[in-house]
Amino acid sequence: MLRRIRLELARTKDYPEGSHAHGYELVAPLTADGRLDVEAWRANRQICTVHRFWKGEDDQTGQLVRTRSERWAFSYEPGAEDDEAIHRLEDHRFVEGEYVSVREPDGETHPLVVVQVRPVPGLG
Repeated sequence: MLRRIRLELARTKDYPEGSHAHGYELVAPLTADGRLDVEAWRANRQICTVHRFWKGEDDQTGQLVRTRSERWAFSYEPGAEDDEAIHRLEDHRFVEGEYVSVREPDGETHPLVVVQVRPVPGLG
């Protein structure tokens, strides 16, 4: 089932309480236990999107993709070197309170916490 997943910056040195102004919202299919449903993703790639919001930067909208090296990433410009890798995405459970790490193209990794998972109106 397609879900809208909100990830927000978890506690870091610069943000000891985390931050609601830094994060991602993505649309992705999940299994009943909250894991990425890879087969459903293959059937719905075009609607598996990501919206990056980061205080002080322009928002970005892109796709949840598999890279040539079979890794998961957020891509904002097809073919460009802008992918933000998600470490072991298929192993994560997208349930509130769980953590996910995203590595930006510059190599910096951000810890994020799942703050909301909800159905996508009209899609599932």
